[in-house]
Amino acid sequence: MRYVVVTAGAAGVGRAIAETFLEASDRVAVCDVDPGAIAPFSEAHPGAIAQVANVTDDQSMAGFYDDVRRVWGRGPDIVCANAGTGGPAGPIESLAVEDWRACVSVNLDGAFITIRHAVSEMKERREGLIILTSSTAGLFGYPLRTPYASAKWAVIGLMKSLAMELGGFGIRVNALCPGAVRGPRMDRVIAAEAQAKGVSEEKARAAYTTGVSLGTWIDPEEIAAMALYLASPAGRKISGQALAIDGHSETLAPR
Repeated sequence: MRYVVVTAGAAGVGRAIAETFLEASDRVAVCDVDPGAIAPFSEAHPGAIAQVANVTDDQSMAGFYDDVRRVWGRGPDIVCANAGTGGPAGPIESLAVEDWRACVSVNLDGAFITIRHAVSEMKERREGLIILTSSTAGLFGYPLRTPYASAKWAVIGLMKSLAMELGGFGIRVNALCPGAVRGPRMDRVIAAEAQAKGVSEEKARAAYTTGVSLGTWIDPEEIAAMALYLASPAGRKISGQALAIDGHSETLAPR
């Protein structure tokens, strides 16, 4: 049995990851900034820890980890730093500085804060797994989505650096790079992009599969399956990798 923390774990990809580990009989603790997502998750999974916490707030995350250790008597074996936000869409000169900073804070600062509260105990045990959620936006340029792309590229830099820093302690660090994942979050992203580009939402949506070899969208459960694989004995030598689960993208949505 493994002890797993998932941030933004009450909805979307995070919930799929949490539920996949729960189905594998692991102990799971999730946090989410949205109380409206925590409540139904708790109802569906009363055996899991589920709390409201903000990954950009160091004290909030310290309190979450304190509660996790109080219940489990220990820290996690696996940390899935999954929290993220799509940020604003538009030409660089139109973007507000505060919107840029908010996007980078959730995607990058949130991963840093999430990891820093778990890693000391992993180092003492000399084993652990950290999974960051980046994006195919962390592998390509992404016109009109520069805050998001910049943050997700930085997440991969964080992952690569930590894989080197922590490998000697038996801690593996990888990043998942989802493609276009079905769900409400991408619906909001597409609406924002369509407005920024002056095109219909149907055209903006269709663009997401034009550069994908398999020509398909991704289900949250497919992202979760990769997380479970990394946590399995089959993944024990995989570290420092940015793993695209995207049907093989050669480009992101064209301008």
